[in-house]
Amino acid sequence: VLHAGGKFGGANSGYSVSGGLHGVGLSVVNALSEALEVIVWRDGLEYKQKYSRGKPITTLTCLVLSDEKKGRQGTSIRFWPDKEVFTTAIEFDHNTIAGRIRELAFLNPKLTITLRKEDDDPEKIQYNEYFFAGGLVEYVKWLNTDKKALHDVLSFSKQTDGISIDIAFQWCEDAYSDTILGYANSIRTIDGGTHIDGMKASLTRTLNSLGKKSKVIKDKDITLSGEHVREGLTCVVSVKVPNPEFEGQTKTRLGNPEVRRVVDQSVQEYLSEYLELHPDVLDSILSKAVNAFKAALAAKRARELVRQKSVLRSSSLPGKLADCSSTNPEECEIFIVEGDSAGGSAKQGRDRRFQAILPLRGKILNIERRDEAAMYKNEEIQNLILGLGLGVKGEDFKKEALRYHKIIILTDADVDGAHIRTLLLTFFFRYQRALFDEGCIYVGVPPLYKVARGKQVHYCYDDADLKKLKRSFPPNASYNMQRFKGLGEMMPLQLWETTMDPERRLLKRLTVEDAAEANIVFSSLMGTRVDVRKELIRNSANTIDLDQLDI
Repeated sequence: VLHAGGKFGGANSGYSVSGGLHGVGLSVVNALSEALEVIVWRDGLEYKQKYSRGKPITTLTCLVLSDEKKGRQGTSIRFWPDKEVFTTAIEFDHNTIAGRIRELAFLNPKLTITLRKEDDDPEKIQYNEYFFAGGLVEYVKWLNTDKKALHDVLSFSKQTDGISIDIAFQWCEDAYSDTILGYANSIRTIDGGTHIDGMKASLTRTLNSLGKKSKVIKDKDITLSGEHVREGLTCVVSVKVPNPEFEGQTKTRLGNPEVRRVVDQSVQEYLSEYLELHPDVLDSILSKAVNAFKAALAAKRARELVRQKSVLRSSSLPGKLADCSSTNPEECEIFIVEGDSAGGSAKQGRDRRFQAILPLRGKILNIERRDEAAMYKNEEIQNLILGLGLGVKGEDFKKEALRYHKIIILTDADVDGAHIRTLLLTFFFRYQRALFDEGCIYVGVPPLYKVARGKQVHYCYDDADLKKLKRSFPPNASYNMQRFKGLGEMMPLQLWETTMDPERRLLKRLTVEDAAEANIVFSSLMGTRVDVRKELIRNSANTIDLDQLDI
């Protein structure tokens, strides 16, 4: 039945708050399942009913439980997706489900959730149990695993006007951007909302006020902006609202205006009280913010240079950029290639109408470990910012200012190529994460092998491709095989046919499914903490195919 469920009924409903709004979630799953089975254990009874494609195929049955099972309570729902609707292979992504369950366990402290992936092969069975007594405090610690914290995690819980607020935050000295996660009724609001707006406004106002009061900010004319105050901050905001108003069908932004006021007030009260009692924590947070302010001033001249050059566009584009003739960004694409030899092949092999080439010299700066001033002074980074039309870090992303809507990273298929690709992805993720949300970042896949048999030429993109091709040859067939070590070895025509021709090439679009998970990966792989990386390498050593090591 649509628009029905335990959350309806006001004061008499089964829940005090709920993420659901309209009572259609399970009805949709039911409609798209060839079989669905519901069992409810309650008051010493077992209720059971089966459905198929949304329609009941049995009546609701009720059994009296035996004495040893009388105390059993709960609900079991099992469903089998409809193969007539989902025509491709049906596979549940364990990582996606595990990520969501871990989130729920953090948001609901002391709740135990178990996840078990069953399989006919005993080695593929996965079992995880999630339980976090510390709630959001543990969540923030987990997010900051690989960072150097300035202080212990600050956290508070409060209930006002029926709205329940849980917030935890911590600043880290070796982080130069913020990680702010918002939840409303345990639903992740990836586009923020009134709870995040209230927290940000309160944080900026309170820290400026405390800074001037404690004389840490000596110059009266200095007012720290939100960006300076939040540099290095990791914060999780969870609110529970009786009547949530979400903007958009996918509940990505909370719209309740009353939540902003309540969160703003609560953060101000808590921070003022805590930081006045702990002046050492206040000093460390403010000195980090003042340093961010000074770094921003130091970077201002470089920013202005970027801005002025962006306005001039054609006359100020990097010298190494081979631009395309089209001026429509939607049809334009740029290949970022490593080195001049690959750049030369790519420039000769491309279609000049819509394909641009930007060769990079060596490995670009790892911006995870450097501040803005160092970043803007770096020539390769400047070339990327100007060439792509990225604008200035921290400003709202304007897709119309982007010069190419397809940014393709094209590096050699070796360890150095993978490293350059990682450095570029770190730059894009930290400088302008919206590029991933808009689907602008791609990775080009060049072939690993060229196999010539007679007049026929085949290209293989990985070892599995090569094995498949070899199996298709007769047993005693003769052929020549070449392994490409770098893009510079390929003739321009080969590069066009295999890697650049839109009709035949293989491109991988990169998206960010879980910002928190991505943030941890970039921090641990690209951050300053060597011990964490060593641990990661040690733990992953057994998954490496030693024959593939390039030694």
